[in-house]
Amino acid sequence: MGDQCQNFNTTKTTWDRFKSWIHCICVVTFDLELGQALEMIYPSQTTMSDQDKTSICYLAFPDSNSGCMGDTKFHFRFRSSFLPDHQGLTAAHQIYNENCLSTLQISSSYFYGFVFFRQVKDKNLPRDYFQKSVVIITRLPFITLFSEVIAIIAPEFFDHGELSLEAACHDINQWPPPVPGKTVTLPLIGTAIQVFIPCQQGKSSESTTPVANVSSPILPSFSNTILTSVYDVDLFKCFSSLLPHIHLLWELVLVAEPLVVMSSQPQTCSDMVQALISTIAPLNFCSDYRPYFTIHDNEFKEYTTKTHLPPPVILGVTNPFFVKTLQHWPHIIKTSESYQSNFKQNKLKKGTNIKMLDSKPGVYTHYRPFLKKDKAMLSKILKGVQAKRPGEVQTALLKRHLLELTQSFMIPLERYMASCMPLQKNISPYKAAPVPRPFNPDDFLATLETMGPQLTSGVKGDWPGLYRRFFKSPNFSGWYNTRYQHLSKKLRALQLEALCDADLTEWVRDKKEVEIVDMILKIRSKLQHSDLPINSGTKEQLRARLEDMICTLPEDLKTVLKTS
Repeated sequence: MGDQCQNFNTTKTTWDRFKSWIHCICVVTFDLELGQALEMIYPSQTTMSDQDKTSICYLAFPDSNSGCMGDTKFHFRFRSSFLPDHQGLTAAHQIYNENCLSTLQISSSYFYGFVFFRQVKDKNLPRDYFQKSVVIITRLPFITLFSEVIAIIAPEFFDHGELSLEAACHDINQWPPPVPGKTVTLPLIGTAIQVFIPCQQGKSSESTTPVANVSSPILPSFSNTILTSVYDVDLFKCFSSLLPHIHLLWELVLVAEPLVVMSSQPQTCSDMVQALISTIAPLNFCSDYRPYFTIHDNEFKEYTTKTHLPPPVILGVTNPFFVKTLQHWPHIIKTSESYQSNFKQNKLKKGTNIKMLDSKPGVYTHYRPFLKKDKAMLSKILKGVQAKRPGEVQTALLKRHLLELTQSFMIPLERYMASCMPLQKNISPYKAAPVPRPFNPDDFLATLETMGPQLTSGVKGDWPGLYRRFFKSPNFSGWYNTRYQHLSKKLRALQLEALCDADLTEWVRDKKEVEIVDMILKIRSKLQHSDLPINSGTKEQLRARLEDMICTLPEDLKTVLKTS
């Protein structure tokens, strides 16, 4: 791998809007002497470590012997080695994270890459082949959107060269910021993409249907593309040959078991990994996952060593070398060469026998599911296959079932966490805000008999056993820490509201000056925490209370406090 990077002269342009969507666009080529080399990066002033550039070069090409002639699209995710100011997040990204779905949050530690790879015969070249990739690098996990964007940008680049890439980047630099709860129109090389960016419940600024049917052009003289989602993958297409095992796969992802997807095609494995992650939505998958993983990855040794148990990650691989390297992993999915629904094929295989892996697609595992299959749902999907029901409808049915299953699992946990909140009447304006009670697994499990998942789900099985397994996973830790922080913020906000309603001028009467000053400084400190869920009216009331308290102090202290 080498670096022959050429840069467009873009230093005079401000790229703030571009950067809120895309970190950079790279062109990676195959060089006889250097191997995969970074030919071009846009904008030219993009900051990126040499290690990250190397990672992109290796991930930009298929890593298998399948040939991949013609055009190949896939995506990857890798851990960044370079973190600029603000942990790598722009101001627009920080605002986005405050309002987006937890499953779509930006991580400062990772980049996504969306690849359009072209390989065609060309006798004018030394190896008789033209091999080049155009890659979008972004922090936003918008799988559907950026797959569409790269499919527009790359062919234009291959047909018309660098100027078309420059034009595309200038178009993107005119896009509005990615604001959750908004439907945005994104012009790109004569195409207008319209898409809704989902937000946390109750935070949408739009009262209409996210993306309505548009009969008139979004922009004059533009061809219109309306995406129903920024991030969804085709669940039915991905799982069509594995549907009898969908509940098993849901459990493996829920409890963050080590899982590897083996395929001959990078698009198949990257889509499958993304589909697996989405099975537990709206719960966030809190461990690492790599839709496309190669032997050159920085974590290759860490993830393939046999000296300790495999980590709780999901990998998508295409290189046959991994068949041997990852044979010790407890759960392996070997995909079919093509997506086809057949409930009789791909039976569950016990263990990870390497000889079987060489030839037969399926799921290889020793895992015993805690829950039974929902045979009624599987039968409904099978009848849809026989009736040639549209794939979009099959995906919608499967997605709804998995959503309801996850919600049935999470509702008792959410209900228990709500019970950990102290009563509002016990919140004192003059004391530190209370904290939620810690999570007690035994207390929670005791609630399941009367308030468990059986109230909302018809799926039978050992729900308590599944919860116990879940408690040991990073998914539980991630969910619990997020909920605990949210409840703690809520309690601090309630304490500030109690301060607004309190008569502080009465409180100061029997207090020493040092106590009054301490209270003033504490309130000021709390007001500076902009992440607290309090409105501007509450803040103004608190400032008025501060002034009331300051007025009770001697002149010298008043002066000090008003100037500090």
